[in-house]
Amino acid sequence: MKTALVVGASGGMGYALVNELVSRNIHVKAFARNKEKLVALFQHHKNVEIISGDAFNEQEMMKASNGVDVIFHAISFPYQDWAKQHNRCLDMVIKIAEKQGAKIALVDNIYAYGRQSTNRITEETRKEPQTKKGKIRLAMENKLKESNIPSLIVHLPDLYGPNAENTILYETLKKVAQGKKANFVGNMQVKREFLYTVDGAKAMVELALRDDTYNQNWNVPAVHTITGEELVKILRDITGYKKGIRTVSKGMIRLIGIFSPSMKEVVEMLYLTEKPVILSGEKYEKEIGMLPGTSYRVGLEETIKWMNKRVLK
Repeated sequence: MKTALVVGASGGMGYALVNELVSRNIHVKAFARNKEKLVALFQHHKNVEIISGDAFNEQEMMKASNGVDVIFHAISFPYQDWAKQHNRCLDMVIKIAEKQGAKIALVDNIYAYGRQSTNRITEETRKEPQTKKGKIRLAMENKLKESNIPSLIVHLPDLYGPNAENTILYETLKKVAQGKKANFVGNMQVKREFLYTVDGAKAMVELALRDDTYNQNWNVPAVHTITGEELVKILRDITGYKKGIRTVSKGMIRLIGIFSPSMKEVVEMLYLTEKPVILSGEKYEKEIGMLPGTSYRVGLEETIKWMNKRVLK
């Protein structure tokens, strides 16, 4: 891979992917709608070509993808727009990849796995999603597999990290960094996975650089599971944060959802905070090597540092 296109480069995983690709001396075309944000993120990066455009515009996508070897599909949409936009966007990426002779690496989540009773979910685990959003993600996976494009489908748990603003943990971290009263979504005694975006990008780029990893699914788990209480303890140690943290329940989100379409869409995914889907990284470690494993302390320190520099000015 000499040149890569990152679609959705202004998001959390998109930003991490651009940085990881550049660190491996790969020329990156960073594509997103908001040029101002792209410039703020990448103007000082060597080997990054900033391209603002619309992922639904074939002409703009063709121009952006000219000469690329791999298209990293890292774009997402507000929950309320998933049904209308996700599969349509993937159709465009597949069409462009086919015309350009490029491969596709899809940033995916765990929604398609649905509710699971086993301890660690492997790539062979049967996918039977019960939620609308899980069914959309499974439809995307099947659409990509049915195409003729060499592709990677990389399943990632909940994310956190620099520039990862559209995550369940972001508002908690932001309020802690600001020294304001914070909320935490879900039971604080339940062990869950939160993957540092930098680790996710390292694993995904490693997969994309190999020829024998395509046309497969890959799980990339977090360094280990952790409870909300353990996360908060680390945050207090890092920042000196003294305020209490309120647990946000399903009932509270339902109430907020009466007034907010985006919050209404969150409710069906809250089972993941009660009975989390925990990924197995055994396949990656057996076939590729050791998974990147930044400790929560280091990952949270770097994320808070980013917030203090960029977001909280």
